[in-house]
Amino acid sequence: MLGRLLRLAYENGKLTRLPLLRKLKEAAPRQGFFEREQYEAVRRHLSPDLQAACAIAYTFGWRMRSEVLSLERRHLDLGAGTLRLDADMTKNGEARVVYLTADLAGLLAAQLDRVEAMQKKIGRIIPWLFPYLFGKARVGERRREFRKAWATACAAGGVPGMLRHDFRRTAVRNMERSGVPRSTATKLTGHKTEAVFRRYAIVSDADLREAALRITHGHVSGTFKAGAVDGRTLRG
Repeated sequence: MLGRLLRLAYENGKLTRLPLLRKLKEAAPRQGFFEREQYEAVRRHLSPDLQAACAIAYTFGWRMRSEVLSLERRHLDLGAGTLRLDADMTKNGEARVVYLTADLAGLLAAQLDRVEAMQKKIGRIIPWLFPYLFGKARVGERRREFRKAWATACAAGGVPGMLRHDFRRTAVRNMERSGVPRSTATKLTGHKTEAVFRRYAIVSDADLREAALRITHGHVSGTFKAGAVDGRTLRG
């Protein structure tokens, strides 16, 4: 904020030069992410509507509260197989469109059925994709949180203390491991720059073990390329 104020002062002739600001070192990113079996274990202990919401966050890395839970039914097009966010719904101010996986399309189709059934029951239109489906006071209103249900599911799934924002790191890592180009991945997750995206591309112990296995397999099968060391040719 101070840097921005100084730049504005400089641009408007209030400063003759910009002072040098030495910034503190940026904090290391949180290391939390879900392995597939951990995600499945937590999801089993959530209600079907929250399972669908978490599937979006797990697949595309969307922010749970501001992006996933703010979705309206109009943002989902099952015919085209797409899900979109308007520009005013995203942190970077850019609209986003993703194509659904088969699993996610099935989950969201079932969610639409639940919302339509609730519409008929209460006799009014529900625009939200993830409204409250239970409780007399808030039924049909936009769901804004599920902290208690989340904490209970994580404890029951054997991973207490996990955050829903860990889905964002998980999605980035899964895309990296699947070979999705970063230019494409940043469009899916909504990261403004590749530098920010890289902060989420965390290497896990499982990744390191897999790398060791690949190296071992390369040595055993003799697939390493030949190389020269001290004039001698070596082969794995």
